Amino acid sequence: MPDRVSALSGHYQTSLLGKEGEPGVVLSEVPGLILYQVAAWPDTLSSVGVWAAENIGVMEVPGPGTAAVGPDSALLRIEPLKWWCYNSRQMLVLDPEQGTTLDVSHSRTHLRVRGPQAQKCLNRLVPLDLRTSSCPVGSVMSTAFHHVGITLWYSNNGFELFVPRGFSLSLWEVLAETAAQFGAEIV
Repeated sequence: MPDRVSALSGHYQTSLLGKEGEPGVVLSEVPGLILYQVAAWPDTLSSVGVWAAENIGVMEVPGPGTAAVGPDSALLRIEPLKWWCYNSRQMLVLDPEQGTTLDVSHSRTHLRVRGPQAQKCLNRLVPLDLRTSSCPVGSVMSTAFHHVGITLWYSNNGFELFVPRGFSLSLWEVLAETAAQFGAEIV
């Protein structure tokens, strides 16, 4: 497999932005994204979900808009008939009668937003209610960020943003500028 070069390579460095003191938002690019898409046909949805969960080592099939997390990987339900296998070390091969799989690792940049003000920062950028009562840990959503379609997952590590590679630099700049209002650290 060819070495992947980050779309953000050379465009940022570790730094502090905005207000002094303890940063309210911590931004990072998560390198080495491994992301496979699994799509089922309407009549194979249940069996493909079980198959995907077993293959990546999670205990359950996530329902719509949720994720199931295993020791090393996660299964994210991104659409009614689709899941993303996050951090799965092997390419899943599915019988075409059941559905299809696709490696989408190179098409996305993985950004992480965390910290005590991460929710407020993102609420200025995406049209979602990110309060814990509406968006508990484990939530997965498709949304728009600065007119670009992204997938957002609220994991135990913070808000995981999967943004199209071609838009990652401009979205990173908007995110960093917004985070600076809360005091930001880029790691």
